[in-house]
Amino acid sequence: MSAMRWLSAYPDNIHWDAPLPLKPVSELLSQAVTSFAERPAINFLGHPITYREFDQLVNRAARGLQDLGVKPGVHVGLYLPNCPHYFIGFFAVLRAGGTVVNYSPLDAERTLAHKIEDSQTDIMLTLELAAFYPKMASLLETSRLQTLVLGTLTEFCSGPVSEADAGQLGPTAEVAWGPQCRAFVELLSNDGTLTDYPIDDPANQLAVLQYTGGTTGAPKGAMLTHGNISSSCAQLEAILDGTLQPGEERVLAVLPPFHIYALMINMVFSLHLGAEVYLQPRFDAETVLRLINDRRITSFPGVPTMFIGLAAHPLTAELDLTSLKMCNSGGAPLPLDVQQRYQELAGCALREGWGMTETSTTGTFTPMTAEPHPGSCGLPVPGCRIRILALDDSEREMPAGERGELCISGPNITRGYWQRDDATAEAMTSDGFLRTGDVAYMDDDGWVYIVDRTKDMILCSGYNVYPRMIEEAIYEHPAVEEVSVIGIDDPYRGQAPKAFIKLKSGAETPDFASLQAFLEPRLGKHERLAAMEIRAELPKTPVGKLSKKELVDAERQASQQGANA
Repeated sequence: MSAMRWLSAYPDNIHWDAPLPLKPVSELLSQAVTSFAERPAINFLGHPITYREFDQLVNRAARGLQDLGVKPGVHVGLYLPNCPHYFIGFFAVLRAGGTVVNYSPLDAERTLAHKIEDSQTDIMLTLELAAFYPKMASLLETSRLQTLVLGTLTEFCSGPVSEADAGQLGPTAEVAWGPQCRAFVELLSNDGTLTDYPIDDPANQLAVLQYTGGTTGAPKGAMLTHGNISSSCAQLEAILDGTLQPGEERVLAVLPPFHIYALMINMVFSLHLGAEVYLQPRFDAETVLRLINDRRITSFPGVPTMFIGLAAHPLTAELDLTSLKMCNSGGAPLPLDVQQRYQELAGCALREGWGMTETSTTGTFTPMTAEPHPGSCGLPVPGCRIRILALDDSEREMPAGERGELCISGPNITRGYWQRDDATAEAMTSDGFLRTGDVAYMDDDGWVYIVDRTKDMILCSGYNVYPRMIEEAIYEHPAVEEVSVIGIDDPYRGQAPKAFIKLKSGAETPDFASLQAFLEPRLGKHERLAAMEIRAELPKTPVGKLSKKELVDAERQASQQGANA
């Protein structure tokens, strides 16, 4: 085992060996309710719900779920956007003794069907919106799904809601109510008295099945225990070390909570902190900026594409954003140029970290007081060890500065994949480290630099080419807003890089020759682009990360059609 050289880079106020207690997830909420009962927990479309009220809603929903048969071993699906139903439903399932299974509203029906069967989900909480209900109504007839519990988007708003707010997620659907299709409010028609199912072993007791997207094969359910989630929450508390104060913060939550980053940062950690969480069903740059200005938001977690949009919006420089104590970018690498431009405009440091579904979102962090390390995603979080292993599967550890696969261990790491012992074994090293699939290196001081995904690496004439490096260079071009680089077939080099580019509004379109000239001093010969394509929009995942899968599939199809012509 290598020395933990990152310890020398830790600031004096943060300790790698900080206590990380493993608890039932519901205790994290209960502690905040005890301390901040009358403080707003959720503010949805301008309508607050206090911690006391939220706790009562959770208990009543949990009792309603128990009446539907939820208990240990029963899996309940959440097919919901950023709304109070998700927050209530999540904690209610756990208090009822069940396990949460997260579902993405943007999944294709066959993907949803796979997850329902694989996870053994029999009950699904969703909304009576046309964007949600019809898919689940269909699956009620064709899958093992037995019961739908349907909410109305604005039913937890205490007063009038504008048509614009009510319609953010589209129109409602015509619902076939009956024994298999019930209203969310029915769960609440009780006094909240529960059958108690103690969590005696948080480290091993399953709390959430969080499916990994992947680029090939069927999605796998990462098993996240109560201990995984509570330790991740403790890690966040340790690395912030008082930057955010209990009972004083206002967090703007725009990311969809079915993603692990938003689930942990915006919901579990923020509620444990006693923060007021401002829920927005979708991201809109102007709305976000005005909320920060008007509501004096103190924390805004986002993904790179959101900060790209904010940095490009004129209101960023015009409004008062000085209430922000912290902005954090996660989910994907943050281009250095975007980070610097946003910090200059907003006046708030934009920090970057790395994590994934299997790490319960925490993995590395950038200390608030640290000097900039351009391109680095930070240091291992408290309690986690990171090793960089050779890409030849030998488990040989790479020296400082040498690239290899990032492998991680810690109390927040998944215990494996649901009903997939083969996938679990493949993902773990012989000494219990998780293989992340990220190509990275660690410098002499323990700072981690992620170069790319192993599966995204392009092999050009025998040389390894990393799209991340090319993307960073292209982002320096003044006309570029977003870029994704993939490998395409090349008859001479085997593979060659192609860039898909979205331009900034009003920017002049560069021709390929001028872009190549711009990149010549920034890239090696083996990294030179073979092609570029300008697009109005680039494909993204449900949480707003740039997605390469669609680009790879389109290029593969075009190549096959060309070969058959």
